[in-house]
Amino acid sequence: MPRSRTTHARAPIGGAERPTAPTAAVGKDLRKRAPRRSHGEWSAAPDRASPLEILRDQEKGRVPELIPLRHERMAASPFAFFRGGAAIMAADLRDTPTTGLDVQLCGDAHISNFGGFASPERRLVFDLNDFDETLPGPWEWDVKRLVASVEIAARDRGFGGAEGRAAVLETAGAYRDAMRSFAAMSPLETWYASLDVESMLPDIRKNLGGHAVQQTEHEISRAMGKDSARAARKLTEVVDGRPRIVRDPPLVVPLHELLPDLEARKLEEGIRGVIADYRQTLAPDRQVLLDRYELQDVARKVVGVGSVGTLSWIVLLLGREHADPLVLQLKQAEASALEAHLVPSRYPNHGERVVQGQRLIQASSDILLGWLRTEGLDGVERDFYVRQLWDWKSSANLTTISATGLTAHSRLCAWTLARAHARTGDPTAIASYLGSGAAFDHALAVFAAVYADQNQRDYDEFVRSLGDGPAGAR
Repeated sequence: MPRSRTTHARAPIGGAERPTAPTAAVGKDLRKRAPRRSHGEWSAAPDRASPLEILRDQEKGRVPELIPLRHERMAASPFAFFRGGAAIMAADLRDTPTTGLDVQLCGDAHISNFGGFASPERRLVFDLNDFDETLPGPWEWDVKRLVASVEIAARDRGFGGAEGRAAVLETAGAYRDAMRSFAAMSPLETWYASLDVESMLPDIRKNLGGHAVQQTEHEISRAMGKDSARAARKLTEVVDGRPRIVRDPPLVVPLHELLPDLEARKLEEGIRGVIADYRQTLAPDRQVLLDRYELQDVARKVVGVGSVGTLSWIVLLLGREHADPLVLQLKQAEASALEAHLVPSRYPNHGERVVQGQRLIQASSDILLGWLRTEGLDGVERDFYVRQLWDWKSSANLTTISATGLTAHSRLCAWTLARAHARTGDPTAIASYLGSGAAFDHALAVFAAVYADQNQRDYDEFVRSLGDGPAGAR
């Protein structure tokens, strides 16, 4: 069957040009455009771009001394490689069947990019927590990345093929069921929908048993201790009576170690101006909050897997009245990995793209989420988004998770992804397209297995290339 590709010009999600929502009948009619079974049909295109070339293109302009660390992290396992390969999969999804129904995509919806964090009401909620690749596009792309990640994670844990397939089927079914539920809700009800981690404990006790409840309660307690105060205790020390960020190269390198004293002081003054620019992207009440803190220290910090090599700074501030710490992260935002295959972002600043995408699809966002653009000492302008470091952040430990636990976690991810899509897309049309049967689920199980095989081949090629010196992935 020939692949169907969405080629129409997309109106901005939530923009004034957004068309009237399709009816349920239109959703069913879209099965002619992209039969549900067609989502299981994937093979590498004859002219498929080399995964190594895609990674090399991404690494242009990144911090050179951090590239080997990125390779080391991606080489840890096929799942780690998959995490760092959003651009590879985006290229592979480019010509896959789509209904033409767009949503605000996460863009990198693998199961490690879901977890717990603090809501503004100081509740631990479960949601998407990575938006570097967010962009409007076909809802199918996010779902396929999700199910592929479930299959690959299951293989990484050594689960049998039947267990991996069952987890994928449960994930696809959970997305379909959740979308049908959101189709029956008003937009306001959908917007308010969220997963409170503590309220999930009765279901965990019922379905997974007491041990899982103990683990969840431990994670809740641990997450609630991960805030700016703990970040400051872990990352700082007092030098000459002043709090300073502790060096832990190459993961954490204070600004004064990266540059000579004079340049470091100059850049620190520049950071004050950067913070002032970022302040303007906050709501007035958040500006008042930020004004109660003053800059103390700055360091470069390595984060993530796929993001290694992009610039990320941590900024330590102290409260003017109580000397309480606030630790912000300034993370470089580049063009989405999806942008080469979709309409470019409407936002000229990629930091704003990330922030606005996050606000659209996340139930509760960091109260200090903002963005900026600044020129580095090398004269290059870069975009950044800003958020609190940690703030109750938690995630599932996929290295020790059981098959039952993986399925339960993946179902939560699927519900969360459906909620994100329902907020910005047309849940009625998507739900009617999916239907009440399992045709779509089985197609995705086929896709996930086939794509996991391809990911394994790409990973093997990547690992072999690490011994090839400059000509290889290094």
